[in-house]
Amino acid sequence: MAAMFKLLIAFCALVSLSSFSDAQTTCSSYNKFTSNRVFTSCSDLPSLNAFLHWTFDQSTGNLKMAYRHTPSTSTNWVAWAINPDLTKSQKAMIGAQALVAIPQTSGAPSLRMSSITGYDTSLANGSLSYVVTDLSGEVQSGEVIIYATWTLPTNTTSILQVWQEGPVASGTPQAHATAVANLNAQGTLDLLSGTTASSGGASSTLKKKNIHAVLNVVSWGILMPFGAMVARYLKTFKAADPAWFYLHAGCQTSAYIVGVAGWATGIKLGSDSAGIQYDTHRNIGITLFCIGTLQVFALLLRPNKDHKFRFYWNIYHHVTGYLVITLSIVNIFEGFDILKPDKKWKNSYIGLIIALAVQAALLEAYTWYVVMKRKKAEKAPHGANGVNGYGA
Repeated sequence: MAAMFKLLIAFCALVSLSSFSDAQTTCSSYNKFTSNRVFTSCSDLPSLNAFLHWTFDQSTGNLKMAYRHTPSTSTNWVAWAINPDLTKSQKAMIGAQALVAIPQTSGAPSLRMSSITGYDTSLANGSLSYVVTDLSGEVQSGEVIIYATWTLPTNTTSILQVWQEGPVASGTPQAHATAVANLNAQGTLDLLSGTTASSGGASSTLKKKNIHAVLNVVSWGILMPFGAMVARYLKTFKAADPAWFYLHAGCQTSAYIVGVAGWATGIKLGSDSAGIQYDTHRNIGITLFCIGTLQVFALLLRPNKDHKFRFYWNIYHHVTGYLVITLSIVNIFEGFDILKPDKKWKNSYIGLIIALAVQAALLEAYTWYVVMKRKKAEKAPHGANGVNGYGA
């Protein structure tokens, strides 16, 4: 009990220190701007460890700002932008007028202005729809800071802001990640009150992605392998015939129905995410749907056991079934890499697959034992004396 009490005290102390550390990183306590820059307002942006400081003069439309961002890696580009169209709060990237900082091997980052016209943008240097002056940047203790003065319409009270970070290859900005933090890096900012509201662009999309993931993991990734194991191992036992067949068919049909629902949500996600494409995941998904459909409809053409084509149908059915299971597992891991959920979910599925594989290996060994024993018994003489048990 004493040891547990000490651990509890230590845990509380760590939480307190963590909270204290977090409090020190809020924008209101920051006072390290160079050249004696001072701003009247600031906002802790809700994602990507970023902060915005500004002074706004509505009479002239002058917005003096400093954007602070600590990228996940020191080689990432960072950007802050204004989208002139406040109605695009759910999809604020297209049309955004961006200030981009690209890291250099030493010293201040390279700065550029870029008007974003598509999701496949490389953030090329260009002109903005706003007048921007006094553009400069610096790096302090791993944190990138962009300074600028914007000239906005004098009737402006709120802006739609977008902030982001992403990798750089050969000096060219690459597409940013599509994790929740990245998708949530947009929202409105009231320049007068300082109120920041995230548009929650990722919330509905993330919900659809989670539904898509759950449906496909349960169907293609769990029910399909389980249904195959039912057919592979239960039919060895004569007492399980024909129950094994109905259990196998029911399991695979249920997996297909749920899988089609998961496939449909994936198609919908793709149509709602213009410019964002996962070719490998999509192509495997389409292939799975086609092969799975053929496999289900092949049941309607299943020959009788004594039909001369039954042997070939069995080969087709087995090869196609194992191909579906293999592609399913591969595509589920592709999905994990895209969705990037907590590691516990991926690890849980890995554990489940390992458990199924171990179970399959044990059942395979036992099945062969039963089959070989049965064949040996069938070959053995049926009588003790002579062939018929009654002597020659």
